[in-house]
Amino acid sequence: MRQARVLFRVTSEQTVAQKILVGTASWSDPGFVERWYPKKLPAAERLPWYAQHFEMVEVNSTFYALPDARLVRRWCAATPDEFIFNLKLHRLLSRHSAARNSLPPPLQRVAPAKPNGQVRFTPDLESALLEETLAVSEPLRSAKKFGAFLLQLSPAFSPRKSHLSELEPIIERLGPLGLAIELRNRNWTEEENLQSTLEFFRQNQVTLALVDAPNEKHFTIMPSDLDATTNPALGYLRLHGRNAHGYLHGRSVAERFNYDYSDAEINQLAKRAKKLARETQVTQVVFNNNALDFAPHAAARMRKALGQLVKARLEQTELFR
Repeated sequence: MRQARVLFRVTSEQTVAQKILVGTASWSDPGFVERWYPKKLPAAERLPWYAQHFEMVEVNSTFYALPDARLVRRWCAATPDEFIFNLKLHRLLSRHSAARNSLPPPLQRVAPAKPNGQVRFTPDLESALLEETLAVSEPLRSAKKFGAFLLQLSPAFSPRKSHLSELEPIIERLGPLGLAIELRNRNWTEEENLQSTLEFFRQNQVTLALVDAPNEKHFTIMPSDLDATTNPALGYLRLHGRNAHGYLHGRSVAERFNYDYSDAEINQLAKRAKKLARETQVTQVVFNNNALDFAPHAAARMRKALGQLVKARLEQTELFR
């Protein structure tokens, strides 16, 4: 592992910044449509417009349902050659509850269900859903527009009830293509658990998604001071905002991640991203503060802080604030 990291060490700050891709979690969030995109912009033109400003996006809708491959091919056609899509894995793979109608049609007919109607997670269903996920991502991979899968685990996936080895079927199938895993239970990084957690990720050469989150020691909030690199091929930093009350008590995504980063905080996060980029081939920074239009404007300021955006282009983005 040490030898691999030496291969990716760089000294030029410009080179470091070029290895950082910045985007948001979704391009079609209601707040974006209402406040960020030009008024009356047709829905079909939002992704091309987004791709004029950012080089990557984290697709959030795949957490709720997998799209048809024809739609994914349209995403490819609507974006520049260098544009990158990350796919958030389906909620069932993330150990969240899921209804049958959230599964691909072939699986809805065979998926076992609990008495409450929710899908019952089984190894066979996991394997079948992974196959469907690979099929959906194939157009992106063929077009060389695929970045990574993101597995955003449920806070209920904890060291007390679960083992990281349970994730090995996902890691074996998706890890070679690019996989970041975001733990949502802080206990994986507390005291004696931290080293065993990092060892598992490093041995499996899978990326531990790092976060910026409220400064609270609640079990659902991962620590923002954890900067460990576990995969030299990919660094992943998700920015959730620092609204502790909203994070813990908000009932909607907009309430939980209602936070507008200051310029000073953006500069601080840019330094953190550069540090991560010195140890990885590519680092991806995803703004998940999806309230109003906070995320795209924060992402644009991040690109400016990294030296990726000239002033004129940033001002063009701000015209639609």
